Amino acid sequence: QLQLVESGGGLVQAGKSLTLSCTSSGSFFSINLMGWDRQAPGKQRELVASITPAGVAHYHDSVRGRFTISRDNARNTVNLQMNDLKPDDTAVYYCYAEARTTSYTPWSNNWGQGTQVTVFS
Repeated sequence: QLQLVESGGGLVQAGKSLTLSCTSSGSFFSINLMGWDRQAPGKQRELVASITPAGVAHYHDSVRGRFTISRDNARNTVNLQMNDLKPDDTAVYYCYAEARTTSYTPWSNNWGQGTQVTVFS
């Protein structure tokens, strides 16, 4: 079972930056897609960014150009560099990873517990 732990959230003024980090542990065979979701109060959870093992990244339109996702395949970690933060970025951010426990078991999605990001103007 893969465990994901996020860190780096906090309270920050609009226009500033934060970097979220996610580490993985536990028993798994391999990890495929990794990324970050977020959920703001009263809103649906949304995909913020994702990255393939080859480094191909995709972003939500609202963060493109401000956020950068990166990963370390050797350490199975994923980071989210968030620049020029806006109050609308306030949410709980969840790390996720698509993983499987053996070479022949299906891929499954795994999420961390989340880290709060609060942006004030």
